[in-house]
Amino acid sequence: MRSTGNTIFLPGGTSGLGRGLAERFAARGDRVIIGGRRQELLDQIAASSDRIEAVRIDTSDAASIRDVSAEVQERFPETDALLAMAGIMRPEDVTTGGFLADAEATVTTNLLGPIRLWAAWADFLTAKEEATLITVSSGLAFTPLALTPTYDATKSGVHALSDAWRLQLAGTGVQVIELVPPAVRTDLMPGPNDANAMPLEEYLDETVRLLEEQPEAREILVQRVQRLRFSERDGDRDELMAVLAGSH
Repeated sequence: MRSTGNTIFLPGGTSGLGRGLAERFAARGDRVIIGGRRQELLDQIAASSDRIEAVRIDTSDAASIRDVSAEVQERFPETDALLAMAGIMRPEDVTTGGFLADAEATVTTNLLGPIRLWAAWADFLTAKEEATLITVSSGLAFTPLALTPTYDATKSGVHALSDAWRLQLAGTGVQVIELVPPAVRTDLMPGPNDANAMPLEEYLDETVRLLEEQPEAREILVQRVQRLRFSERDGDRDELMAVLAGSH
């Protein structure tokens, strides 16, 4: 991925990591088309920078993904990067069946969302000489948190998709980069005031720096996520899972 001059479609760009990355990319010289459901917030963010555009999209809805993706491709034919950011994280108590609605919503947004997005963009981006697909998994894809089993599973799925898509796309101009965040202080669980989570600005600083320093990277791993990412290799996965379970 180039360090500037990209045109990036970023669904899930109205809050948290998505908004922060959109603003960082715009500040460094990229053009960013953010997507989200809240029109007032979309308008507010777009007005903050002449390098940010906004479209309304619901990444839990297949028709919205298909239609809005086609609109962005028509309005911004120079788009050469897709960052599939949108996601939800909900606690679940699987000792009873009441968790099912949250689990289904999580799968729809976190796993079907990126799959549907790439299906809507595959023909467009593979026709480019150079393009980038950025996925977003989590440290919990590798060392799960007991409180959020379906979230963990969907992020494991995103990691597997990233690896498999990278292999299939090797003969094209599409680079696949997986962001692997730790817990970050955003509105996503555990929340903006969690002292154990990484401050948002620190995460954004380190992530953008790594993207620029490692333009051919497969995974972007900030220092705070390394233990989660490599716990199985390092032999402390069970211990770390117990620590995570006890902290919530």
